Amino acid sequence: DVLGGVAPGGEASDGVAPGGVAPGGVAPGGVAPDRPSAACVPCNVEQFRRDFGSRVWLTYRRAFPPIGATGLTTDCGWGCTLRSGQMLLAQSLLLHFLGRHWVWADVLDMDNQDSQGLKTVKQGTLERSEGLYRSLVEFSGSLKLSRKTNDDPVPVGSEQQGHVPSPTLSQDEICHRKIISWFADLPHPPFGMHRLTEVGKSLGKKAGDWYGPAVVAHIIRKALQEAQEPELQGLAVYVAQDCTVYVADLMETHSGGAVILLIPVRLGGEKVNSQYQDIIKGMLSLEFCIGIMGGKPKQSLYFVGFQDDSLIYLDPHCCQPFVDVTHSDFPIQSFHCSSPKKMPFSKMDPSCTIGFYCGSNTELGKILEEIRKVLNSPASPDKYPLFSFSPGHAHEQQVAALGTWGLDSGPQSPVPQQHSGSQEFVFL
Repeated sequence: DVLGGVAPGGEASDGVAPGGVAPGGVAPGGVAPDRPSAACVPCNVEQFRRDFGSRVWLTYRRAFPPIGATGLTTDCGWGCTLRSGQMLLAQSLLLHFLGRHWVWADVLDMDNQDSQGLKTVKQGTLERSEGLYRSLVEFSGSLKLSRKTNDDPVPVGSEQQGHVPSPTLSQDEICHRKIISWFADLPHPPFGMHRLTEVGKSLGKKAGDWYGPAVVAHIIRKALQEAQEPELQGLAVYVAQDCTVYVADLMETHSGGAVILLIPVRLGGEKVNSQYQDIIKGMLSLEFCIGIMGGKPKQSLYFVGFQDDSLIYLDPHCCQPFVDVTHSDFPIQSFHCSSPKKMPFSKMDPSCTIGFYCGSNTELGKILEEIRKVLNSPASPDKYPLFSFSPGHAHEQQVAALGTWGLDSGPQSPVPQQHSGSQEFVFL
């Protein structure tokens, strides 16, 4: 784990342009046109900083209360996939409660150092490059995600866990702090390491184990399902099975409320298949995409965008001190990052989970349509699609599989499945 304990930021390198505002008249979250405009592409660097820096950054922590009987007081070295899953879920909660217009008020007070992979350019214009143009729009697609139909935030209480915010804080900031407190490394928050590792026990995992992105997707689903906070009751998680989204099951999970769609996939065998690169870019370009829980082999990262052939990510591999959120006005600076990083697509581990947030029935229809367009695009491998949609229920497909295979020994017969050696993914 070569990045473990490394402070955010790192060494600057060329290749990623600051962005975050959809240029050239393209709506935020939209997919870039085939070719860029001949004019210079406008770019508001500060708006990019605001957008990226407003995302909740969740990293390794040390010196938190022990996790049950394990005695573990840090997740350094083993908890990075859980942290990436936390970040993906936190982004969903920001969208759910605050919408896409929200920006953290103190974001510009963070360190103004150049990010790793960020190229310094004059504010207002960027070089006339098709790759650069596409990267800006695609990056904005992953950062400018879906907003609620009603932009008014859902009220979120602030009295739980002894947190009494300053009366000078805005309602949005109270909500922001509340969301962060749900991920605190204490026994009771619904999405902290203590709770997630407890949920993981039912899936054969324990604190200190290595967690894959598919297992974490199911941990997130179960943790949200079991959360007692009343504000979270209108939100659910659907996890695709064997690279298949069963639409009837998804609709039942949605049932008129908001839903987080998590799709575990595998982008090849031992190494990522380059044929999937454009499909991953297409997914990150979608308005409703909340990012990808993936990484390098044995090193999880949270991918939020891309530039040319590199992925942009938030890195959980920074071991920070425990923050006690039960204190009034607890410091939140360490829960935000001003330094995007990048890595080549070719170094991506093939195991990953793609996330989408859907806030309404209207959005659900749109998201399914947009995902299908990406899956059916010319760039998609015909033989091995990234994942697929099935109109019915998963259990109906299992019954159909029994009939197709001519099994006549009753309900105890196993349903044939094409699994890889991996415990978590179907090989594509």
